[in-house]
Formats: sequence, structure tokens, C-alpha cells
Amino acid sequence: MEVVWKRRWGSLVWLSIMVQFYLFSHCAMKYSVRNIRSKITGAKSSHGVKLIVEMNNGIVKVILSRPYGNVRGITYQGVENLLDSSLDRDDRGYWDCSWEDVNGKNGKQTKILGGEFQVITQKNNQVEVSFKTTWKRSDPLPALNVDKRYVMLSGSSGFYAYAIYERFKGWPGIFLWETRIVFKLSHWFQYLAISDNRQRLMPTSADRARGQSLAYPEAVMLKNPSNSKFKGEVDDKYQYSSETKDDSLHGWISLIQGIGFWIISPSHEFRTAGPLKQDLTCHVGPTCLSMFMSKHYTGVPLNVTFENGEPWKKVFGPVFIHLNSVSNRTKAISLWDDAKQQMRKEVRSWPYSFPQSPDFLKSDQRGSVIGRLSVKDQYLKVGNGPARFAHVGLAAPGDVGSWEFQTKGYQFWTQADERGIFFIKAVLPGIYNLYSWVPGVMGNYMYESSVTVTPGTNIKLPRLVFKPPRDGPTLWEIGIPDRSAAEFYVPPNETKYINKLYLKQDTFRQYGLWERYTEIYPKKDLVFTVGTSDYAKDWFFAHVLRRLRNGKLQATTWKIVFDLSKVDRAGMYKLRLVLAAAHLAEVEVRVNRSESRRPYFTTGLIGRDDAIARHGIHGVLRSFTANLPGYLFVEGSNSIFLDQPRNEDIFQGVMYDYIRLEGPPQRRYQSLGRRHKRGTQP
Repeated sequence: MEVVWKRRWGSLVWLSIMVQFYLFSHCAMKYSVRNIRSKITGAKSSHGVKLIVEMNNGIVKVILSRPYGNVRGITYQGVENLLDSSLDRDDRGYWDCSWEDVNGKNGKQTKILGGEFQVITQKNNQVEVSFKTTWKRSDPLPALNVDKRYVMLSGSSGFYAYAIYERFKGWPGIFLWETRIVFKLSHWFQYLAISDNRQRLMPTSADRARGQSLAYPEAVMLKNPSNSKFKGEVDDKYQYSSETKDDSLHGWISLIQGIGFWIISPSHEFRTAGPLKQDLTCHVGPTCLSMFMSKHYTGVPLNVTFENGEPWKKVFGPVFIHLNSVSNRTKAISLWDDAKQQMRKEVRSWPYSFPQSPDFLKSDQRGSVIGRLSVKDQYLKVGNGPARFAHVGLAAPGDVGSWEFQTKGYQFWTQADERGIFFIKAVLPGIYNLYSWVPGVMGNYMYESSVTVTPGTNIKLPRLVFKPPRDGPTLWEIGIPDRSAAEFYVPPNETKYINKLYLKQDTFRQYGLWERYTEIYPKKDLVFTVGTSDYAKDWFFAHVLRRLRNGKLQATTWKIVFDLSKVDRAGMYKLRLVLAAAHLAEVEVRVNRSESRRPYFTTGLIGRDDAIARHGIHGVLRSFTANLPGYLFVEGSNSIFLDQPRNEDIFQGVMYDYIRLEGPPQRRYQSLGRRHKRGTQP
């Protein structure tokens, strides 16, 4: 390894850091690769001269601004810059955050700009560079130190990015809403790919600019697009959100150049709020994002709140920015399958061995946890036994289900097999609770003992048993306890406000579905009859408001009709209300008298999930139990009324995950069988 310094007084100063890389072909021939170097230009800045850092392994060349650490250019396959060269050089690839101080002042979105550049390592097969910003009390910036790192390996078609965020004792408190990496790509990239079945040609920023704004700025109807096939479609970045567990790969393909640009997340341990957290991936620009934290689909509860004096440190990433190409451009869409292979390779390599920061722990510095979970519900005959395909994770100690609101630490999740056996690997040392939920089973599980992971340990837990919330036999139920409203009726939206990608799949992602409720129920609200109605056809996926002809919004009351052959007037019945999402809403429960002035139960004002507006099928799970005295019921026909009275904004409402009425506890009962769409009754 050779370091050569050159200095010349005048308008141009050069600094070269020479690192020799070698690549090996399948026939073991040795090729010399161009140097990774740092170059200083004479462009003036407030600090004198602006600098650039160039990383080049012969496959990919990356230009970084110095000391800011923004990505100004990416050269690949003869294309000078895959990023949008029409933008300011420091607005093409960057890290940023959204924040405000604890007094609610100085809140804004801020680029994270490095102030100090350092070459961390120069090896035959690797270079790692650092761009570090150090907070000063005089700065109008969030009280954070951020060390941004970029890594390039020999033979690698791409580069890695990660960062260490840190706060020290005595620093002022802040609210951190969001932090991410943003890449704004060249207009050549027209084809978006998020998953096997979520891929499409996309409109352009100019198309959006000529479009019609809808209920909020992100949603635009395309009126005069450059591609006439897009005319009349709605474009909204939230239509391309994904759950964390499903977002290991997303990106863009240039059909013109035959090039793919991808962000690969080999692990989700550094993301907030667990595997079901939904967030942005890509959107018109073309823009490609790596989201590390945000309050999307969750609202204020997922603001990261640092109190005055609170220290903190966390490593975000590494993520891999992967580039691929195809010689036959007619087969450019196949780059998705090639990128999936690379993603699997990156996942198998986690935790990476090459990051140089001591804060990123390698495989031998981590531990693992293995166990087996089963379900035991005394009132069910079918459904007990192994917790088949349960989601099991380790997160900071807290209450049952608290993992969904955790933002500061790491989480480690896996999915059990059909026998309920799970293996959580590559866990950072620390003290955790073990959390779980089981598809089709109501409630959250938490192991009663904490789990302490130390380096190199493989912890085997005792047999775990999940006893779901239950006080009595099921009298009837609506829906499936799967933390989502996807099983309910989502109306087709084939003529207005369409996105053609979602005509036959994920139809809940269509814009404007909240208006369809008024079309289907123009005067009278939803009535669901247990034993007759089918929740897949007769239960609207979101309990929303009705828009009247004068434009005013009307609260809505849904009615559940059911028969009881016997009533225990001295007993206590339980109505389980599990909500998949809520936005500035309230659910009031009344029994047999809809006109009752006071409800027997209310959730109170809950939620800022924005799942209705942002085309989500869930937000944050919330569970409630309404205790209903037996004297409220009668033998024969009964009704439960669910009223959502908040009507200030069209997006106020809830999505139900699951509703169940339990009878009073019984010593002797008849076990119930499988769940049916029409509900169950005694």
C-alpha cells in the first residue's frame, strides 16, 4: 500500500491516497484495479476549498464531497453519473434527519453534513472512509454526533454505507422523528421494483408537476403525463411503502441503460418498532430511500425522545448500494432476480466482518437464542399446540407488546417453523425481553424472565407456553387476529383514482377508498349479522366517516346483530376489540340501545397512525376489553353498536383487526372449532 501526497499552490490542489486492489477471475488471472483516491478541487466554500473523495475499484466509482460526505456521483458501466446531475451536487445522495428540540422549537429537516474527513482503513481489498459531524452548543442542529462511513470492497459492484449516532451526558434533549439515506437518480431510471409482484413503469416528476393535487400534497392525479398510459392514474409515494420484514431489497431499473440501482438491507436489527413497521421505499423522482426510523403509520408514539442529559449510541446499517447490469437491454427487468441473489448473499454474510468501527460488533461478539413456543387456550379445541409460524423477537425490556413502540435500541426477529421452534442469531450483547405473536391467535406474548445475551453464547430457553387473553367461551367473532384489516372488504376502485399496479393485488393501496364508504352506505351505516354476514364481503375494512352532500362529515355507527339462546344476567361478558389502526379516533360501545347518551365503554381519543390516508392496511395494534354486565343482554336478538364520533377530518377512523364476544367464565363448556368468515355462535 502506498500513500502519495502532492501539493501545488494555485487554483487546483491534489491529494492522492493510493490503494492497490486486485481482482481474481474464474481462471485465477490477476488484474490491477484503479486506485481509490481522494481529490481536492479549487471550488470555494465557506471553509476555503471544497474537496471531493473518489472511491474507485474498477467496477464502480463513487464521488463524495469532503468534508460533508454527500454522494455527488456514481459511475458504472460507462455511465458517468447514475445520480441526477441536474441537481446541486450535495443534493443527490445524502443522509438527513427530521427533529426538534424538547421545547418544540427549531424543528426541521436537516442534512447530516460531516465536518471532519478521515481515511479509516486502506487495504488490498478494502477502503473505509469517515465523515464525522461533532455537535457544538452554538450549532442550530440536533444534539447528535454522527460518524458516516462508506466502504468499498474489491470485486464488489457497489458500496456500503453505515453511521454511528451518538449523544453524551449533559446534552440538551431532542425529538428525532426520522433519519434516512436518500438517493436521487438520473431520469433514465423509470422502472420501480419493490417485490416480485410490486413492479411497474413510473411517471416522472414533470408528470406530477402537471397533475392535479388531491387531498394532500403527496397524492397527485396525472393529467398530462409524458406516457399517455399513465393518464388518470394517481401517484402517491405512500402507495409504495413496505413492512420492515418484507423490505430487504428495493430499487430502480433503467430500461434505457440496462442498469439496476438497489438498496439492500441485510438486517433489520437497527430499524425501529419491529418487523411490522411500515415505511417508504422508493418514489417518483426517481428517488431511492433507506429509512432507519420514522413516525410513518405510527405517529407521535414513535418519535425518538431524548431527555435532557440522556446519552445514546446506535449503529445504523451497513446497507449495501448494489449496481447490476445486463448486456441485452430488452431483458433489463431480469435485473430484479439478479439483485435478489445478491440480497440473499448479503443476508448470509450478516453480521459483516469488514466494518472497522468498534461499535459494529462482529459474529464472535454476538450470541444466539433458541426455543420452542406453544399455544394453550383452554376454550379452544382447534388451534392449541405448536405456535406455528409465530413471529418471535428480542427487544428492550418493557411491557407486553411494547416492542411495537421501541425506538432507541436494537431488535432481533425471526419466524418459528411449523413446530414452533425458533432460532434468533447474531444478537448483540444485552438484556432483552422475548416477545412474540402468533398468526391467528389474539394477543401478544412475552416471556416472563429477561434474557441476557453475552458474546459467543447460545442460549436455549425452556419450553414456552403462550396463554392468549381469555376469560370465557367465544360466543361469536369477526375477523382474524393477524394485526391487519386485510381480510375485510376492500372495495374495488377501477374507474377513479386508480393505480394500475393495485387493481388485482393489495387493493387497499388505492387512493380515496375512504370515500367509497359513503357511496356504499349513503344514508344507513353498516349492519353485520353474526351467522349470516360474511366479513370478507360485509365488513368495510375501515370504520370511517360519511361525507354529506353539503360537504360536512358525519360520524358513523356500525351495528353487530347476534342471537343469545341463554343469558347469564349476573355474569360478566367481555367484548374484545382489537384495532389494527387508529387515527384521531374513538370507539364507543353501546348494547341494545344505540341512543344511550353514555356508552358502556369507550377507547377515548386514540392514534395518529394515518394508515387510512397513507394506504396502509394497519398501523399500530391496540387492544381493548369492554366489560359488559349480563343484564344488558336479552335472550334472543341482541345488538352491539360501535360508534366512531370524531368527525373533524375525513381521515379520522379506525381499522379493526378482530372482534370477539366472550361469555362469562364457565367450568364446563363446549370447545369451539375452526374460525369461519360468518362468525361463530353457541
